[in-house]
Amino acid sequence: MSAADPTTNATVMNGADILVKSLVDHGVEVVFAYPGGASMPLHQALVRYSEQLRTILPRHEQGAGFAAQGYARSTGRPGVCMATSGPGATNLVTAIADAKMDSVPLLVVTGQVPTRNIGSDAFQETPIVEVCRGITKHHYLATNINDVPRIVREAFFVATTGRPGPVLIDLPKDIQIDSAAVDWNAPMNLPGYEVDSRKALPEQIRQIAAAVRLAKRPVIYAGGGIISSGAADELRRFARTTGIPVAMTSMGLGAFPSDDPLCLDMLGMHGSVYANWAVRDCDLLLALGVRFDDRVTGKVEAFARHAKIIHVDIDASELNKNREAHIPVCSDVQFALSELNRIVEPRADIESWVKQCAEWKRRHPFQYDVATDDILQQHAIAELSRITANRRTIVTTGVGQHQMWSAQFFRFQSPRTWLSSCGLGTMGFGLPAAMGAQAAHPDALVVDIDGDGSLLMNVQELATCYCENLPVKVFLLNNQHLGMVMQWEDRFMRGVRAHTYLGPVHHAEARGKGQGRHAEERYPDFVGIARGFGCGAATVSRKADLTAAIEEMIDFPGPYVLDVQVPYQEHVLPMIPAGKTVDDMIVR
Repeated sequence: MSAADPTTNATVMNGADILVKSLVDHGVEVVFAYPGGASMPLHQALVRYSEQLRTILPRHEQGAGFAAQGYARSTGRPGVCMATSGPGATNLVTAIADAKMDSVPLLVVTGQVPTRNIGSDAFQETPIVEVCRGITKHHYLATNINDVPRIVREAFFVATTGRPGPVLIDLPKDIQIDSAAVDWNAPMNLPGYEVDSRKALPEQIRQIAAAVRLAKRPVIYAGGGIISSGAADELRRFARTTGIPVAMTSMGLGAFPSDDPLCLDMLGMHGSVYANWAVRDCDLLLALGVRFDDRVTGKVEAFARHAKIIHVDIDASELNKNREAHIPVCSDVQFALSELNRIVEPRADIESWVKQCAEWKRRHPFQYDVATDDILQQHAIAELSRITANRRTIVTTGVGQHQMWSAQFFRFQSPRTWLSSCGLGTMGFGLPAAMGAQAAHPDALVVDIDGDGSLLMNVQELATCYCENLPVKVFLLNNQHLGMVMQWEDRFMRGVRAHTYLGPVHHAEARGKGQGRHAEERYPDFVGIARGFGCGAATVSRKADLTAAIEEMIDFPGPYVLDVQVPYQEHVLPMIPAGKTVDDMIVR
């Protein structure tokens, strides 16, 4: 593993051991890694450090990347994934881009062909640093073994400070094999990267407090930055002190408890009527850790058009990027809220505004047809939420209708219990992310609420769950369609089905005409697939059987797939069409 240089008494190690020991020294407990020719020395080092570091073998490199994200999103600590060169590295690209969009701290290590072969189109060579230049927060091609300890230290620092994000280390095979005396204390070299200055100035805090004091119809617009900065407690104290209602982005769910009277739930395209109306009519919008995403704003120039906008974000590039703010503040949002909580006072004079928001919430809740005999997706998620309310539960999702229904009908009370691909919108995210969250929280109930389209994109990770003893539960809302695309077909394409039916082709014509509530045959056989991977599984199609089926899924001692057969005609509502305003909201 290591030796001593007789002339300097310094530790001599090969590059692979240096990197893996650096992971251990930075507190890494789990690595999601898939081996290959250019990363074999790294995996040999992982074996040597197996008492300090658990290596989980996914069944696809993309699974490794999303599992590392699940670990990071559920803990706040950096997730680590590893792959070989060429196709192994490129299979990580989607997960890297996803982490960049959602500000997830990720350390990605890829093997590379030997330095002498770089640029020669060698077997399994890909210039992965160049491929990922625009989707990483920082990146390294390590061509000198003496740089490896410094590079790893810098990578962790960059990934976890400021606005979190993914950092890539590409390590050629000869650097992994070569040995050198290790300088563990080599200083970091990050010119221009400043994080200490990202704190609101006292005069900015006073400006915000003054705006809060003068506002008659204030609303808090809270995003993923609240969770990334660990500011959920500060947000709750601020909202309860001032009495200001809180709307959240999909990334911000869990930052404020859904059962709090001030909670307006999610805003945006598929957000609540009451959150969107409150933002439409507010005179002060406190945008905290958000990026004014198009799925929130719709027609951006009409978003909160009557409001004074205060935007607090740790990333200066987000300020005034999509929506101009009256008071832009580059700051860690936890620091800003902590300072505000020192000076803000209760606002009894906004009682009528708070009552108006509460009345909207009472009159226009998220709703669905409760009388139908079918298991509707909304009902299934609400029932899962009810049954798990008193358990430590972490929810992941794929992307599509089931994702938005989960955001609407699952009642989140705590941060880092909702893990979803929100910025990139990556199908196939749910199962491997659940795998990573389960590895980080072995005693928690981890449920992947998924759709049949999304699940199939990384269904092979059921094998990982079984082999690695990760008792993830897959709550599959199976409607035989790419539901969200189908909904847009119905709304904006005259209902023409363009390859959104996932069943056998010979049924496509009948399904396209909307005949029948359920498919004549369900394809594929998810129960058979799950059992083939060693998991428990069952199908439920009767509403009366749903509660018992959920309880059986939860009580099963290992990974489990519950195939919930649901109709395909349901639409996610409310819906603000892309590029439109709150006034164009579809509610029925």
